[in-house]
Amino acid sequence: MIEITAPMGGKVIEIKVGLGDAVNEDDEVLILEAMKMENALPAPANGKIAVINYKSGDTVAKGDVLCLIE
Repeated sequence: MIEITAPMGGKVIEIKVGLGDAVNEDDEVLILEAMKMENALPAPANGKIAVINYKSGDTVAKGDVLCLIE
């Protein structure tokens, strides 16, 4: 499993994938707002979304596992 983690604390603005969705490396997976800036988090590798741990509006801390790709 490949983890996508929060690079900094912030708020999940939008999740662009669903469970079971296929993603390619560099596809946008979610948008994280931190310090009044929106940061698009890409998929680090090709795979399928296996787990999504948060929903839009949730606050996350640096290092939190946002989702898993298998």
